[in-house]
Amino acid sequence: MTLTENSPSPQDRTWRRALTVVGVLTILRLVALFVTPFELYPDEAQYWLWSRSLDFGYFSKPPMIAWLIWATTSIGGNAEAWVRVSALTLHAGTALILFQVARRLYDSPTALAACALYALMPGIQLSSGVITTDAPLLFFLSLTIWAYVTLPDRVGRARILTAAGLGAALGAAFLSKYAAVYVLAGLAAHLAASPAARRSWTPAAVLAAVAAFVVVFAPNVLWNLSHHFATVEHTAANANWNARSLFNVRELIEFVGSQFGVFGPIPFAVLAGGTIVLSVRRRLLPADMVLLCLVLPPLLTVSAQAFVSRANANWAGVSYVAGAILAAAWLVRWQARRWLIAAITLQAVFAAVFMLCMVNPRVADSIGVANSFKRVRGWESGVQAIIKRAQEEQLRGGLTAVAMDDRFLFNIAAYYGRDYFGQNGAPPLKMWVHEARPQNQAETEAPLDAALGRRTLIASLEGVYRAEIEQDFARTSGLEIVRVRLDRKQVRRTDLFVAEGFQPVPRDPVTGLPPKPKGK
Repeated sequence: MTLTENSPSPQDRTWRRALTVVGVLTILRLVALFVTPFELYPDEAQYWLWSRSLDFGYFSKPPMIAWLIWATTSIGGNAEAWVRVSALTLHAGTALILFQVARRLYDSPTALAACALYALMPGIQLSSGVITTDAPLLFFLSLTIWAYVTLPDRVGRARILTAAGLGAALGAAFLSKYAAVYVLAGLAAHLAASPAARRSWTPAAVLAAVAAFVVVFAPNVLWNLSHHFATVEHTAANANWNARSLFNVRELIEFVGSQFGVFGPIPFAVLAGGTIVLSVRRRLLPADMVLLCLVLPPLLTVSAQAFVSRANANWAGVSYVAGAILAAAWLVRWQARRWLIAAITLQAVFAAVFMLCMVNPRVADSIGVANSFKRVRGWESGVQAIIKRAQEEQLRGGLTAVAMDDRFLFNIAAYYGRDYFGQNGAPPLKMWVHEARPQNQAETEAPLDAALGRRTLIASLEGVYRAEIEQDFARTSGLEIVRVRLDRKQVRRTDLFVAEGFQPVPRDPVTGLPPKPKGK
């Protein structure tokens, strides 16, 4: 056999390059994750708290994120890195799956470019350093898309199994985040527009996909039914369509502008410009149409949401699974090699700077981006100050509870105080309920009541509700203000005081709020 016959094919060489890029990037991210001094931010602490009690749903999110944290912390313990580690491994998997999707739809050069654009996307770099619902969502959606584009290649039993895999992956995506509905809408739109795509779906394939989806997703639906659709209600409340300022042009502009930062300035410009130009000129390929049907629903829907109310920058993140492939395909097709190299280089520089900031926070301080990291700094020392005060009060007169007035502080205290609260005779961690009805899971599951409010240490974040809390008690004493420096400019404040005789004043029957404190 000749040397030429032993040489890997161009496709194999491109796949190896993709594995190398993703592998090296993942190793670097792992190192940064395990050496960073950055702490959990409050939402991460909440997800960790959920993982201590596995269920099929939670107050504000489906269950996948809690299951992942349970799995990784069961292996390595409860340190921050083990809480977060599944995020970067899932993003690595997504990048490699997108390589396969892009190679199926286009060619190997496009596949390698798409893999690199996704892996180095600024939003993915940020998401790889924390644990959020986006990582499992994008992973399972990439599997869904892979099954969808390969279905026409399958026959007989293989087609049915692929369809079942699609349904199961889509169900797992819904267990990760309900934004998976955008991909369901995109696939439906493509099927409606493409007779060729519809011909791939036999009755048996449809039945297999639906059955697999129902089996995977049904437990969360049943959980919501038994909990008065708590997660669905919270998700709808996030839309905030009752806001006073409707038709907010500024919010729309800010959201669209933020997408240059989430996806990358060059890829987003290519995606937006290419969609307009190629649609007007009617030069979209069939593969382009599949991806556009997946890109546009979340982008357009969230843009509309921003216009009528508000929208976070990551709410349209679902678009960029397919968007990474589409941007890469157009750059390769247009032979815009310099622009492609510039896009990858720019995003690689951002990834490097971000990892440097993770490893050494002083880098963030020196380049003026310390504010971006304030949510992952100073929490543990603040919780230790609360625990120290609680221990002192236990010796003086005893405590029936330690109560927080902010869900962020509650979640962080639950994580960083996990070796203290509720153990060895320590007082339980509770939540002072601000309004007439609970507004979050902490207020729902750990509300302060009269029995535990006999002598309580209150921790008020920034002292925002201190006056309202004092109204709910017969007497308060011993104010202590704890200040934790986050960087050279910013300080986080927590007010600590003892409150006795919990007798909550009636809340307003219309607004649900407590009466305004006297003198304010």
